[in-house]
Amino acid sequence: MVFGSAKLTDEQFTKFSSLIYAKCGIHLKPEKKELLNARLGKRLRATGIDTFKEYYDYVMHDQSGNELVHLIDSVSTNFTSFFRESAHFDFLLSSILPAYYAEGRGRGQGLTFWSAACSSGEEPYTLAMVVEEFVAEHPGLQYRIKATDISTKVLAMAARGVYPDERISKVPAPFVKRYFQRGVGKSAGLVRVKEQLRSKVTFERFNLMDDFPCQESLDVIFCRNVMIYFDAATQQALVDKFHRCLLPGGHLFIGHSESLTSIKHTFQQVASTAYRK
Repeated sequence: MVFGSAKLTDEQFTKFSSLIYAKCGIHLKPEKKELLNARLGKRLRATGIDTFKEYYDYVMHDQSGNELVHLIDSVSTNFTSFFRESAHFDFLLSSILPAYYAEGRGRGQGLTFWSAACSSGEEPYTLAMVVEEFVAEHPGLQYRIKATDISTKVLAMAARGVYPDERISKVPAPFVKRYFQRGVGKSAGLVRVKEQLRSKVTFERFNLMDDFPCQESLDVIFCRNVMIYFDAATQQALVDKFHRCLLPGGHLFIGHSESLTSIKHTFQQVASTAYRK
């Protein structure tokens, strides 16, 4: 058999999509069959396996779990950008952070932010830039940012903090000067997030379908443009877990294409797709 010539049958699509849903909550509709065929085909070539049936058996019998991670990496959608949906960051800077500071929140142990499904890092680094700007004018405020994703591939990119120059086109010029280094020589055309900013962000792999270890320990959660891939039951469970993780008065941001209108919750909406516990 020539690698790449395997075709995913309807039965195999159902088995893989059920596995993906069970492990990471992503709901693949039947029209995604060709997309899954193409993405899993790359894993067949990488592993030297001839058929999707053999590959499914390989994933299921791999006790290390490593191939399951590769499988999930291959189906995860990782589109993001710096200052994506910038109104959220404006609201954070103009309303939330001043209110926290006035309350004395953020002193001592400091504020804790979580960028869930952080992809290649643009969101948490944007968050860090915005908070740094506030901290510069409000001494004494401490913070840390936890950034997680299910994909090990994008997390490795995020931790490096190196991006093509065009990726920072939406970053304000003063921020570029303060928070990025431009590459020279072999690194020309690339930029790197400066160490002072990278040190504020901790990256780690985390599956949103797993139990959340945090209980009322977070001030702000960003989980944007993720729930659109989940069914209603998974969305409900996720919002419940986010609510339990936030401190009273904490905030949750979701994507502008998402809504909590069909979900039972006790959040108070304070801005477009921004909620307060």
